[in-house]
Parts: sequence; structure tokens; C-alpha cells
Amino acid sequence: MLNYADRLNHGFFKTISQVCTQMNVKAFVIGGFVRDIVLGRPSKDVDVVVLGSGIAVASKVAEALGAGAHAKYFKSFGTAMVRDGDWVIEFVGARRESYRTNSRKPIVENGSLSDDQNRRDFTINALSLSLQSKDFGNLLDPFNGISDIEDKVIRTPLDPDITFSDDPLRMMRAIRFATQLNFTIDKNTFEAIGRNKNRIRIISQERVIDEMNLIVMAKKPSVGFRLLEETGLLGLIFPQFVALKGVEMMNGMAHKDNFYHTLEVLDNLCEKSDNLWLRWSAVLHDIAKPVTKRFEPKIGWTFHGHEFIGAKMVPGIFKQLKLPQNEKLKYVQKMVQLHLRPIVLAQEIVTDSAIRRLLFDAGDDIDDLMMLCDADITSKNEVKVKRYLKNFQLVRQKLKEVEAKDKIRNWQPPVTGEAIMETFGLNPSKIVGDLKSIIREAILDGEIGNNFEEAYAFLLEEGKKKKLHLKNLVNPPVKIIPIPDPIDGTPNQ
Repeated sequence: MLNYADRLNHGFFKTISQVCTQMNVKAFVIGGFVRDIVLGRPSKDVDVVVLGSGIAVASKVAEALGAGAHAKYFKSFGTAMVRDGDWVIEFVGARRESYRTNSRKPIVENGSLSDDQNRRDFTINALSLSLQSKDFGNLLDPFNGISDIEDKVIRTPLDPDITFSDDPLRMMRAIRFATQLNFTIDKNTFEAIGRNKNRIRIISQERVIDEMNLIVMAKKPSVGFRLLEETGLLGLIFPQFVALKGVEMMNGMAHKDNFYHTLEVLDNLCEKSDNLWLRWSAVLHDIAKPVTKRFEPKIGWTFHGHEFIGAKMVPGIFKQLKLPQNEKLKYVQKMVQLHLRPIVLAQEIVTDSAIRRLLFDAGDDIDDLMMLCDADITSKNEVKVKRYLKNFQLVRQKLKEVEAKDKIRNWQPPVTGEAIMETFGLNPSKIVGDLKSIIREAILDGEIGNNFEEAYAFLLEEGKKKKLHLKNLVNPPVKIIPIPDPIDGTPNQ
């Protein structure tokens, strides 16, 4: 029998062992912490199952650990959590579970260690280590979890149809673990996911999106999305993504499979960024291609305006998936809307005016946008890829030059709406907005400099053209705080 006593070297493990001896109860470290010990992965989240009251043991352990430990008790669940520095130890009594068909919430009874291991989702999470002094650190492996770790296989300890029907979230977890650990899913287990996929409907969307976010944050998330699609789960929880799949041919001309293209873009991006919301931008950047797809005989397949339609789809998708309805949504929306702009610039002669507009619209997110655009180059034509990358370098250089010169990032035109109203004695109205837009466009086009003096002189000339009467001349403001709108680019006051 393998012994891992040397891996239970933090002081609180011995403390738990001593407390259990005094209370005449048995306790075991179980689940993910043991799995990660075997895998050599760092972890500071420890689950302890007690053959008795987990709350009672946790209380005594917290007392023994002293002032540095903090305990919380969840009596309705029969669990407790003790924090010791940056370690989190959760205590629960061993239990046996049974399920109803319309809920993943189990009926819980006190049980043995064997009962507790039987209820675990996968063999690799059913491993446990003894905390008894006589066999401290001994491994208990009733379902050959060690062999499955060595073979890199995800398998349920009991009948997978029962396991997934009882708690359908385990189907998402199987795919998430396979993605995170670079494991394969056992054939019988994988097929059971397909058979039970419709049971995912009883799971709250909040729990589903938690698992999906972990897949998105994996080193290679395409693995998880492919498995979700192959099992049929993706079509149930995110049908808009599945709609990207497939290739259509007409007159000998075909378009690329945008599902697999999107996964390639996502994987490319993950090599450069661990920003969850930039990764979601990659997932959604072409989401409107199915609804904008058209065939033009002289051109072939087109997806005109998919970036704008896609940006409009983002709020609905975020609401559907229970993703945040806040600035994260606006960030993703902006990335989707702008994702073609640098690519278009890389195909053309890059003008200062175009760069100013890109800087104005992207603001502080310009670097993220450029990363997304880099990742979006998935052509198998090496010459084409090299040309794009070379042109992207030119775009980046121009971005630096124009930003240093014109300070457009996070920019608001130097003449405010208040200054316009005071100058011409106007009330808030459409003409004020029109004048602001005219000034903004003149600066972005390079007709006038990005400073109050030139912009105000330009305003006075425009006022004459519109036959506005001069009421007051205003002085330049001491400080202008830029608050650009992230989607339509219209500065807010």
C-alpha cells in the first residue's frame, strides 16, 4: 500500500490526526487534494471526511490550531471550513446519497468511508489518505484511481449512467477535468454523457457556466469545446456556437468551418493571455457569421457586418449563459465589434487618421484587441500569414507613433458640450451634439490639432456657418476627464 505521509507535512494534518485520536473518530483526506498530490500539482484546498461529525472535529481542530485559524460552520449542510493561513480545509461527515429524478440535490444519510467514496464523481477523485496515527498517509484506492491517473483516463467509480443521471453537472466536470488535465474520457463514460445529455437541463445555468469558464481558462480550451460538441451538450447550453459548425459549398467555392476556426483562434489567444473576458471575446468574435452568411457569385461567401451584428448578439448571449451584465459584457462587445479593424488596416496603407480612430474606439483595450487580431490569423498559407504579421507590426508601430503625438487613447474632444452651450447660449439639444461630432471628426481626420485652441477656433467657424450667435468666449478647461463610450465611440459628458 502506498504511503504519502511525507506529502501531509503541513502542521494541521498532524493536528487533525491528534484531535481525531482524542475524540475516538477516524478522518481521511479525500478527493482533489489527493489526486493533485499524485499528479504533482500544487493545491491548498483540502477536503477531510470524518466518520462522525465533521463540524465537531472542525471546531476542535480550529481550537487546537489557535488564533491564526478561522472557522465557519454550515450546520444545515453538516459541513465546516477552517482557514489556516492560505490553506482551506473543509470537513464533512461521511455520507451516503440518493437522488430524485428532478433534482441534483441528494437525500443524505450518514455513511461509511466506502459509501463516501462510492458517491464521488470520478475514480481519480475517490482516492483518500488516512489521518489515523497508526497508518498516517496510507492510500485507500477502491476504484483503481491511481491506474487511471497513470493512464490519464476519466472514469466514473460506478455505473456512469447512474452517476450522470443522479448529478448531471458531473458530465460538465468530466469534460472540464479532461481538458484541464489533458486526460481522455473512458469510452463507456463518454457514451453515457451522450445518453444523459438532456439531464443537463435540471442544472442551474450558474453552475453550468462555472464549469464552462474553467474550460475557457484551460491551457487548450478547444479540447473541452470539442468534447462538449461531440457529446451533444454544447447544442443544449450554447446553440449559437454550434451554429458556426459546417462548411457550405456553391459553384465550387466553400467557406472555412467557423466552429473550428474559432477554436483555433481561442487556443492561439490562450498562449498569450489568461484574461477570461478576452478569451470569451475570441469565442464570440465570429458568432454572427451564420446569420450574415451570403453567397455572391462574383466574390464567393461573404459575412458582411458580422462584427456589428455579433456585438449586438453579445448581451443576449451573456444573459442566456448567466455571464456578468456589467463592464465585462461591454468589454467583450467592444472586442467583437472592433476585431476586424486592425486586420483591415493591415491590408491597406495605414493612415494617421485610421489609427486615431482605432485608438479612440479601443481606448485602453487596444493591446488586447491587437492580441485578439493576432490570434485570428489562422490561414494555412504561410506566405499570407507572414504578410499579415509583418503588416501588423507596421500597425503597432503607427499606433505608438500616433499615440505619442496625439494622445488619442481614452480621449474626449477638448471642447465640451458645456463650452459649446455657453459660447452660443444654447440649451442641451441636437445641435450641441452635432457640433461635438464635427470637432471630433476634424481632429480624428487630422484637419485640426488635438488641443483646445485649434478646436475652439474651429467651433467658432462652424458656428458662423450654422448662423449661430456668439454669446460668450470661454477659456480652456483646466482638466478634461475622458469618458469614452466603449461601443459607439460617442464621448459622454
